[in-house]
Amino acid sequence: MDRKQNEKYIRMTTAPVKGLIVRLAIPTMISMLVTTLYNLVDTYFVGQLADTRATAAVTVSYALMNIIQAVGFFFGQGSGNYISRALGNKEAEKCRKMAATGFLGALLSGTLILVFGMIFAEPLALLCGSEKDAQSLGYATDYMRVILIGAPAMCSSLVLNNQLRFQGNATFAMVGLSSGAVINVLLDALLVPRYKVFGAAIATVACQYVSFFVLLFCTKFLSDNLKFSIKDASFRPFYLKEIFRGGFPSLCRQGIASVMNVSLMHCCAIAATAQQTTSVLQAAFGIVSKLTMFISSMMIGFGQGFQPVCGFNYGAGRYDRVREGFRFCVAITAIFLTLMSVAFFTFSSPVLSFMQRSSEDGAGREAVNIAVKILRRQLISLPLMSFVVMSNMMLQTMGKVVPASLLAASRQGMCFLPAILLLPPLFGMTGVEIAQSVADVLSFALAIPITINVLKELSRPESDPDTVLSGKS
Repeated sequence: MDRKQNEKYIRMTTAPVKGLIVRLAIPTMISMLVTTLYNLVDTYFVGQLADTRATAAVTVSYALMNIIQAVGFFFGQGSGNYISRALGNKEAEKCRKMAATGFLGALLSGTLILVFGMIFAEPLALLCGSEKDAQSLGYATDYMRVILIGAPAMCSSLVLNNQLRFQGNATFAMVGLSSGAVINVLLDALLVPRYKVFGAAIATVACQYVSFFVLLFCTKFLSDNLKFSIKDASFRPFYLKEIFRGGFPSLCRQGIASVMNVSLMHCCAIAATAQQTTSVLQAAFGIVSKLTMFISSMMIGFGQGFQPVCGFNYGAGRYDRVREGFRFCVAITAIFLTLMSVAFFTFSSPVLSFMQRSSEDGAGREAVNIAVKILRRQLISLPLMSFVVMSNMMLQTMGKVVPASLLAASRQGMCFLPAILLLPPLFGMTGVEIAQSVADVLSFALAIPITINVLKELSRPESDPDTVLSGKS
């Protein structure tokens, strides 16, 4: 371990925990805020087309985006989690091999998604919930085909971003994401009015490639980042196992999010009426999804500032600092989510009206009316996610794959899927609207005993240092 990395080790394991988390969280919060803001801008420009079918097409494409992100987060979180613990254990050579393995794995996987996605683009759009009429299917297929071109860059960018964060270099990750986001907003304004959904997809892909090259430059040439080359990659069982242990919870979370989105889009088709058409319902859920993600982004960014602190100190055996950081993050994010939920509950109607322009047939206005009810119901339970998300981040960073995967799969999988299947037959459209809130409450109830048990383990006398890096306690 060189001098700069040794100085970082000392800082990460001895500096006051709260101040350290805040310093690391500021750039990650900015990154998340900028990323979700450009997603909102993307939805805004599509919404100004006054065609709910266009908004619905972007919404059904979320499932494809989630699949691509699932692969990127699998390799990024898997390699990044190990890197932070290994740096805490002063094993720099293994870190370089892990960084290269995660990057190459994501690049190859993204390329495979691109190839197979192009071949099956139209069936994929139908599977994701697109309506079968020519206009809706055309919008969805056009959007997906362009998005697929960005799959290799998107997967690889997520790996570089996560590896930089877990090394404690979140500022460089912020620069990479923010630069691409600025390009996306500018291209949206330029291309969407002329090329509609196709233009929005081009803007998104351009953003991904800009972010990729900026992150690659930061990794290769700046500061005390781990320097690696493709030849350092090693697909030995040890590295694959560690990527799986650290990345599987993210793969569950993002993969199940894709399944959730598909299920929700098909439920919209079942619940549709003459006035509340499938595209109207899908558009309503789409703008609500983007807005709740915008609200949650600051919480997620704050938690990402905790992850490298958690990884370094867990690897170094400083469990007291892990517990302190977890409690601090839960308290801060719970307060923040409560305040944001109250504000957006109060002003939900004007905010959502701004996102979706009314059309001559009244579909846009109907989509906004439905979205207001959905948003308000989801905001009631949203503050509970502070505990669930922080628990999941802590467990995943510690390498506790089973409990982390359970929590990752709970909100949008184990709890949401039964809710979306059982509630609509009982309560009609209201059942569709409250499914996410019910899932939030159930996932919170699941997180409590799992997290308390782990915190008790961290309160016991420190275990053998040789077991720490493997995630055992």
